[in-house]
Amino acid sequence: MERILTRWLDIPDIRKLDVYEANGGYQALRKALFDMKPEEIINEVKNSNLRGRGGAAFPTGTKWSFIPKDSKKPVYLCCNADESEPGTFANRYQLEFDPHQVIEGILIACRAVNSHVAYMYFRGEFTHQKRIIETALAEACARGYLGKNIMGSGFDVEIYTHRGAGAYICGEETGLLESLEGKRAYPRNRPPFPAIQGAFGSPTVVNNVETLSNVPWIIKKGADWYKSIGPEKSPGPKLFCLSGHVNKPGLYELPMGFPLKDLIYDVGGGIINGRKLKAVIPGGASFPPFTAAEAEKVMMDFDSVRAAGSLMGTAGVMVMHDDTCMVDVLRTVAHFFHHESCGQCTPCREGCGWIEKLMVDMEAGRGKQSDIDLMVDIGNKMEGNTICVLADSLSMPTRGFITKFRSEFEDHVRLGRCPFRDRDGRLAPPSHSAYEEEHA
Repeated sequence: MERILTRWLDIPDIRKLDVYEANGGYQALRKALFDMKPEEIINEVKNSNLRGRGGAAFPTGTKWSFIPKDSKKPVYLCCNADESEPGTFANRYQLEFDPHQVIEGILIACRAVNSHVAYMYFRGEFTHQKRIIETALAEACARGYLGKNIMGSGFDVEIYTHRGAGAYICGEETGLLESLEGKRAYPRNRPPFPAIQGAFGSPTVVNNVETLSNVPWIIKKGADWYKSIGPEKSPGPKLFCLSGHVNKPGLYELPMGFPLKDLIYDVGGGIINGRKLKAVIPGGASFPPFTAAEAEKVMMDFDSVRAAGSLMGTAGVMVMHDDTCMVDVLRTVAHFFHHESCGQCTPCREGCGWIEKLMVDMEAGRGKQSDIDLMVDIGNKMEGNTICVLADSLSMPTRGFITKFRSEFEDHVRLGRCPFRDRDGRLAPPSHSAYEEEHA
């Protein structure tokens, strides 16, 4: 597949405006400004079946079409660069190595929804990436791609940058808007949705970095070309963040619908140290894992992953070999979401902490068999009962890990310790001799 989102691997210095222009940069913006009406841009993106790459997979063109056409208030566009999902690291490379592609996508989206002000919201740790974007914005402004009367079209857009303070919850679009307004990032009740009442009480579109990076290509080459990449209902290139126990972890651009097995064994070089695959989390820490047998059959697109029992989310693919303690993995996930819960909703605030406490007790040898079903019950009561889906982000992996690896949770309780460690708490030898001896 032609590299689209990772062109920096083939074209050195594409972050510089001269190089970006020499390789077709801002041609899609020119087409959007002079050859297309706003509704034609929206329809082209709708027809492409581009779905949001930030995790929810909502159709991008449909989201744009929700903006009122006769709004008396200003319309805002927010680029969500608060990439905080564990196992996800695509946006940071896009911002760092191909900033103008992101900017061009923002400008086309602004044209589509008639927005004259856009914000780029960066996660707190993206200081380097924010500086690169600001350099690119200054270049684009000096060349007439940004600011007043863009390219002589009479259309104006200003793009402002804003950096958060490192909170996971700011990746949720309404939490992001609250933070952008200078308030604590408590997610909002919906309705009203951001398209009606978003930033500063005005209609707002929030799109992820990777989503917006796809837009110039759709406008330049057309929806039919885009749909030819991957499955028709979930098409296009996708950035897969492959991490964990593989020989070649990294960021890979592949077509939607790529087999998970091939991603792990062909692209990722297989499991380290010749070990066997045990589990894969397909979309970041928020989602249920696949067992090794399940992973053999999964195609990596939104609909196929959902049909297989998980969600693709941000495509943060985390691979675990057979020497991995699933109880320890879930304890780590529970700690993260307990720490990152904003505390606004009682089921999330109390449920995340309760599940983490039970996991810590289980790892320390204080767990009870009844705790296993209790954690599932807590998760079930959390899910769907909060303003945002952070509670679901712990409920789903809790249910998934316990359902698929229940025997490991039971062994922790029965042995009074982790079976993957010896009695002094040290990691057991790779053969699991202590574990196997006690199971004989």
